[in-house]
Amino acid sequence: MVSIDDAVIARFESHGYKFEILVDPDAAGKIRSGKIDIENDLAIPEVFKDAKKGDRSNEEILKEVFKTTDIGQIAIEIVRRGQIQLTTEQRKEMLERKKKQVINEIVREAINPQTNTPIPAIRIEEAMEEAKVRIDPFKSVEEQVQTVLKAIRVLIPIRIEKVRLGIKLAGDAYGKLYGDISKFGNILKEEWSNAGEYMCIIEISAGLQGDLMDLINKKAHGEAEVKLLK
Repeated sequence: MVSIDDAVIARFESHGYKFEILVDPDAAGKIRSGKIDIENDLAIPEVFKDAKKGDRSNEEILKEVFKTTDIGQIAIEIVRRGQIQLTTEQRKEMLERKKKQVINEIVREAINPQTNTPIPAIRIEEAMEEAKVRIDPFKSVEEQVQTVLKAIRVLIPIRIEKVRLGIKLAGDAYGKLYGDISKFGNILKEEWSNAGEYMCIIEISAGLQGDLMDLINKKAHGEAEVKLLK
C-alpha cells in the first residue's frame, strides 16, 4: 500500500460536492484505464470531502453522484474525471521516470532498419527533444511509445521488429540459461536431440539481440550455438 506521505490527492467535483482520494501517483494511469488494486493503489480505502482534514464523504451522497458506494469504482471515476494534485517536484520526477520507461521500451523493441542494429537510448532521447515530444506522466508506456515513434520516425530511421533465433544448448548450459532465455521473448518451438542437446526457436524484439547474445556468451562457456533465422 502506498503511504500517506507518498500519496497525492485526486479530486473531483460534481453536484455541488467535492470528492477526494489519496492515490499512488504512479498508479493513476492504470486506474484511469479502469484497473485498480485498492490495497496497493490507495493510501486509505476511503472517499473524502476533504482528505487533508480527514472528513469522509457521506454514503448517501456517494450513491447520489456515483450510483454506488464501491470504493474501487468511485476511485476510477474520480481519477478519470477529476484532477491529480501534484507538486511541481512530483510532476517533474514522474515525467522523468516515465520518459526513461518509454525510451527503454523503444530501445528494447526497435532497430535501425538500415543497419539492423539497436538504436542507442541517447539517440532516441535526442530525437524526442528535436521533435518536441511531450510525455504524459499518467498515460501508459505502451500508448506513448506509439506516439513517440510517429514523431521521431521522420528524424531517424527506426522500425519495430521481431526476430527469430535458433538456440542450441549443450551440457550444463541448459540449466544455467533456460530461465533467462525464456524471459527474453516467446519460445515458439523446443526439443531435445538424441545427443541430449536442448534446441529452441525463440522470437524476441530485435533490439534485444545483443543483450541475449552477451548473456549466452557469458554463461554458456562455449556450450551454446545461436543462429539468426530468416
